[in-house]
Amino acid sequence: MSADLYVYYKVRDGDTAALRERIGALQRQLAVAHGVAPQLKHRPAAQDGLQTWMEVYPRVGAGFAAALEQACAQADIGPLLAGPRHHEVFTDLP
Repeated sequence: MSADLYVYYKVRDGDTAALRERIGALQRQLAVAHGVAPQLKHRPAAQDGLQTWMEVYPRVGAGFAAALEQACAQADIGPLLAGPRHHEVFTDLP
């Protein structure tokens, strides 16, 4: 059974360019390795110098979340985040 994985987090305005480059690279890598079609989104307005970003990974299988976390660790995105990454999983209604 596949599911959609949503990951959201805060980013300081000054770190957006560097983070966008790293997230783009890891999403390209995951697309090739896992056959996913990743998306990167953000809220239209920053608040208090922070942006909210969301990564969307539609129709992923079991084990993808672990592969994503490993890719994030290898890309060293942690220092560019303003807080934790939050994961949500949604499935289609029958």
